[in-house]
Amino acid sequence: MPFTARCWRRPHAALAAVTIFLTACAGASSDTAPGVCPPVVEYSAEEQARAAEEVAALPEGAVIVGWLADYAVMREQARVCL
Repeated sequence: MPFTARCWRRPHAALAAVTIFLTACAGASSDTAPGVCPPVVEYSAEEQARAAEEVAALPEGAVIVGWLADYAVMREQARVCL
């Protein structure tokens, strides 16, 4: 490597500083404004029963079952937020 090649490389400290400054703005979520809770959709007993039947009919290990569990957690968090 020629002696001048080192002059063209950015110092690691400068890259670290840029990274810190760029990520400093990412400290808060922009999904919802502070103090604003997402709406919780209410489902009828018939809809809940139908959904339960459809989930029971899914094959063992279906990915959607895990997604529905995540959705249930998010619904509970939205309820608590209200």
